[in-house]
Amino acid sequence: MTTGRRLHLGAFMRPISIHTGAWRYPGAWPDANFNLAHIKRLIGTLEAAKFDAFFMADHLAVLNMPNDALKRSHTVTSFEPFTLLSALAMVTKRIGLIATASTTYDAPFHVARRFASLDHLSEGRAGWNIVTTGNPETSYNFGNEEHLAHATRYARAREFHDVVTGLWDSWADDAFVRDVESGIFFDPEKLHVLDHRGPHLSVRGPLNIARPVQGWPVIVQAGASEAGRQLAAETAEVIFGAAGSLVEGKRFYADVKGRMTAIGRNPDHLKILPAAFVVVGESIEEARAIRARLDGLVHYDSGIRSLSAMLDFDVSGFDPDGPLPEIPESNGSRSGRERLVALARAGNLTIRELAARAGSFAGLAFVGTAQTIADEMEAWLEERGSDGFKLMFPFVPAGLEAFTAKVIPELQRRGLFRKDYEGTTLRDHLGLPRPANRFFPVAHAPQSAWA
Repeated sequence: MTTGRRLHLGAFMRPISIHTGAWRYPGAWPDANFNLAHIKRLIGTLEAAKFDAFFMADHLAVLNMPNDALKRSHTVTSFEPFTLLSALAMVTKRIGLIATASTTYDAPFHVARRFASLDHLSEGRAGWNIVTTGNPETSYNFGNEEHLAHATRYARAREFHDVVTGLWDSWADDAFVRDVESGIFFDPEKLHVLDHRGPHLSVRGPLNIARPVQGWPVIVQAGASEAGRQLAAETAEVIFGAAGSLVEGKRFYADVKGRMTAIGRNPDHLKILPAAFVVVGESIEEARAIRARLDGLVHYDSGIRSLSAMLDFDVSGFDPDGPLPEIPESNGSRSGRERLVALARAGNLTIRELAARAGSFAGLAFVGTAQTIADEMEAWLEERGSDGFKLMFPFVPAGLEAFTAKVIPELQRRGLFRKDYEGTTLRDHLGLPRPANRFFPVAHAPQSAWA
């Protein structure tokens, strides 16, 4: 270790494993996505290993695929994120709690209130993953016949961010005086009415909850398209990236951090954490055998439908052993579709081979021993390919526990990862500053809802 930098590690835990075959692996928990006792054990293991955060993705629609394929999915049911994270806040003390909330199919006031509540309940551990929602099928669950256009979704997301953060700043940190003698509960001079009227949103405010413990919950973003990168450079404090190689990761890292510098933001105030699938073995051969056995559990019916959903184009009617056809532009997620197409072209993959990847995990994977995985992670950190990783485990509990029991100690031995938490909030873990209140800029001590 030569740079003095340390890794930040988040755990991708909704779905508990993204791999389609995860629930079928010997010894795995088939019901892990919808079993609170299991999830409590997993987050306890992650907190004991000093992970920065537990992350829940969210979907507002069941995957659009025929029942013959859908019946093989272990992710058709899961808890609503805020309900689950509020429960988990009561059984944890330090680990961050990050949830996805859509800027396309939710209202800013709802999002601001929920995350402010979670931040108070957890004493400063909440994070908001901003998504514009790439799945066009979601529109049907919200009374719409058409999904908003890509450019419109991102323009709305930018305004949505400003409204939510403005609502979080409704109250000065010291607004609630609670003076029993005078009978004054709050100082009206320290309350701001947002009264936002913009091209996409109209929100009066103020928020009916005290300013969050962290000022703002940590802002997370995952888009990799041109619009997504710019949104991240302007607003994000964490990016859950999707680089598939160190070369690609370094290019993405330099691009987004460069955009931040260009607009006057400190690039150290953004942590880039690409998604990484981790399989740990006692030897490289054993780890590869585990991955091969796991991938062998992906049924073609599931893989081809997953591939079609990710491409937002049905390829099930094409020759499985032929090449991927030209994929037309769509209104779905662009970056995900482009990554799959690039993977197919670069590797000359057949549709069958690509479907197997789509049903397992087609992105960055560390498959090896504790030592080789630590070597790879260290290279990414030192060469500025990332600031850490958002980790995906192959199956639970054994796949997760193998990483925490074997890789974490190796990273700690090298000085690459903390041995204990050095603060109490998610911002502390990530080394991020507490944002000043835009309406009440004088610094005040953080105030908990319980103060």
